[in-house]
Amino acid sequence: MNILVQFLYLQMLDALTTMAFLMNGVKEANPVVRLALEAGPSPLIGLLVIKVVAAAMAIYCVRRSRLRLLSRVNLFFAALIAWNLLVIVVSSPSLGLLT
Repeated sequence: MNILVQFLYLQMLDALTTMAFLMNGVKEANPVVRLALEAGPSPLIGLLVIKVVAAAMAIYCVRRSRLRLLSRVNLFFAALIAWNLLVIVVSSPSLGLLT
């Protein structure tokens, strides 16, 4: 169950960094997430729908004892969040690193 909690925590961090991207004018790179952001009544609701689907898939993995797969997905999201944070810092208007 600990691996599921880690997954949900990483999803929350990914959602927060995605919202920070959008607030700083950085475009979403994932075409599926970008579609959800544009199709929903608001970007936040579109993002939440994506995260609910991801949580359902993670629960499915736990129930089917696919813990190794979920562990690898967690590593991917941990690296993705680190990348997101780097992009947020570099693209921050107050730092002026890209201007």
